[in-house]
Amino acid sequence: MTTRTRAPRLLCLALAAWAGVASANLSKPVYSQAKDEVKAMFKAERDKCDALSGNAKDVCVERAKGHEKVALANLEYQHTGKEKDRNDYLEARYEATYKVAKEMCDDKSGNAKDVCVAEAKAQHDKAKADLKANKAVVAAESDAAEARLKADYKVAKERCDSLSGDAKDSCQASAKARYFQ
Repeated sequence: MTTRTRAPRLLCLALAAWAGVASANLSKPVYSQAKDEVKAMFKAERDKCDALSGNAKDVCVERAKGHEKVALANLEYQHTGKEKDRNDYLEARYEATYKVAKEMCDDKSGNAKDVCVAEAKAQHDKAKADLKANKAVVAAESDAAEARLKADYKVAKERCDSLSGDAKDSCQASAKARYFQ
C-alpha cells in the first residue's frame, strides 16, 4: 500500500477520533493493519527529522514520537471502545503536547526558558487534573445511576407484594429485568 492510499485512511481515523466517534468498531484485522500503517507512517515522519539539526531536530523527533503514541492510543480506543483506553488516549495527548512544549523551551535561555518550562508544566498539570476530574464525574454519575435503579427496583418490588401467585412471580421477574437486578 502506498503512502497516498494510506494517508486518507489515517486521516479518516484521526477525524473520527477528533469528532468523538470512538467505539469498538475496528475488527482485529483492520486494527492490526492500521497499527502497522501508523507505525510505518510515523517512522517516515521521524526519518524526515534527520535532515534537521540541533534543537529543531529534537523537537521534530519528539513531535513524531508524540504523534505516533497518540495515534496508537486512539487506535486502541477505536478498537476496544473501553473507557480505560479513552483515558489512555487523552493522557497520551497531553503527555505528547507537554514533551514537545518542553523540548521547544530548550531554544530559550535564562528566565525566558524558566517561564516557558513553567507554562508547559502548568498546561500539563491542568490537562491531568481535568482528566482526573472527568474520571470522578463519570464514577459519580455511574454510582448515582446504580442507586436510582436500586431505589426504583425496591418500589417495583413493593408493588409486586400486593399480588399473589403467578401474577406476583411475573411482576417480580419483570421488575428484576427492568431494573437489572
